[in-house]
Amino acid sequence: ATGKRTLTMVTSWPRGFAVLDDAASYLEKFTSEMSDGNLTIDKKAPGELVGALEVFDAVSSGQADMYHSADYYYIGQHPAYAYFTAVPFGGTAHEVIDWYEHGGGQQLHDELGEIFNLKGLLSGNSGSQSGGWFRNEINSAADFNGLKFRMPGLGGKVLGKLGASVQNIPGGELFQALNDGTIDATEWVGPYNDLAFGLHKAAKYCYYPGWHEPGSVLECMVNKQAFDELPEDLQAIVEAACRVTSQNMVAEFTARNDRALQTLRNEHGADIRPLPVEVLEAIKGVADTVASEVGQTNAMAGRIFESYSTYRDGVDQW
Repeated sequence: ATGKRTLTMVTSWPRGFAVLDDAASYLEKFTSEMSDGNLTIDKKAPGELVGALEVFDAVSSGQADMYHSADYYYIGQHPAYAYFTAVPFGGTAHEVIDWYEHGGGQQLHDELGEIFNLKGLLSGNSGSQSGGWFRNEINSAADFNGLKFRMPGLGGKVLGKLGASVQNIPGGELFQALNDGTIDATEWVGPYNDLAFGLHKAAKYCYYPGWHEPGSVLECMVNKQAFDELPEDLQAIVEAACRVTSQNMVAEFTARNDRALQTLRNEHGADIRPLPVEVLEAIKGVADTVASEVGQTNAMAGRIFESYSTYRDGVDQW
């Protein structure tokens, strides 16, 4: 009755980008199907409207209607956004979603979004990630000193405290940067995506666990004015499509990572090993300090950190 609508969505993922661009495409597909074509999404890859890490500002300003990305890329806009993607040694996929939907996370995300004219929605989760690919062995925490490491968000801040030179490089540029020595190590996602990127060809060692991202969330952030202008049924459809996308993505990653891990080990002879316990203990000590320090940067960040950590500590007992 109100006519058909189209929202322009900019993403941080090149077209065909394994699972991540798939998640954005699921969101596009589900929204159209559930609305019977009354709400469609015009998905734009990096470079088609704005760059991969420019999507936040584009949606905030109204240049685009929504983005699909990871909020921890945008801690420069506000440090509290790190908590909505991944906290080192923090919540798993289920724990983060529980906090978001039942522990006040959604309300805090929206309140933070008000500053930037954004409506917050979770729209994807990779589950637990790998620790990363390294050109050289890691035997002690001292080996991070001077290491050129691609790692965004709070995890990057942790490694910075250990002396690493932390980089934030879009996913599409990682193989080349690692292969030519621009960086010494990188985390990405897990076996499936890492295999697709060929990271095993650029670095010899793959370490686990992914202490920095135990349950990494992706977001669909919508320009608040654009969201508010939608009738309530279409708003509900966008919210539901985001939830289904999250469910699909974590299930797909789990299945594909299992198969890809066997391929990396058995067909490519990848050297996949655990980080030494003493290294993890050293990282954990710094990580707790970093997460707390970010929460002290301003009142909003403090409230989000307190909500996240209190809920996580309670859920951890169960």
